[in-house]
Amino acid sequence: MTAIVSIYTALVSRLDRAEWLLPTLARFLFAAILMVYFLNAGLTKIGDGLAGLWTPSVGAYAQIFPRALEAAGYDVSAMSAVQRIVVIAGTWAEFILPALIVLGILTRLAALGMIGFVVVQSLTDVVGHGATSEIGAWFDRFPDAIILDQRGLWIFLLLVLVLKGAGPLSFDRALTPRSI
Repeated sequence: MTAIVSIYTALVSRLDRAEWLLPTLARFLFAAILMVYFLNAGLTKIGDGLAGLWTPSVGAYAQIFPRALEAAGYDVSAMSAVQRIVVIAGTWAEFILPALIVLGILTRLAALGMIGFVVVQSLTDVVGHGATSEIGAWFDRFPDAIILDQRGLWIFLLLVLVLKGAGPLSFDRALTPRSI
């Protein structure tokens, strides 16, 4: 029994020294699972040509302000300046925040921004699009609800980056002055 405890203690102590592993895996999994999802979502929101970065598509307003756009008769020019700013900022966030996380630049701030983004995305899905059947429930036998299950795991992954940082393979680490 003592030998088993010794082996266990040795393994656990090695894991305790592997501080680099968790944030590095979190960034890798974000890149592998979520980056393309957010980049594609951003692409559906930009308008035509280079000016499309400042003139979002009708689909962008439909995704972010579905009820307001419907009330405006799907006339984007009837949307307010604040709504336009929110749509542009949301569109840019879908490109900028994932890139910052994957590259490890301002990772904690970018991950915090992504957490806010996922919360707003989820609220928009439920309130704006009426996706109440997709909320799901925790502690049930089904692990596939889009909002509580999937996005809960997304937020946990992002919280790892907020708490642990980007890890050693990042611009954050490369740009941090080392103490001697």
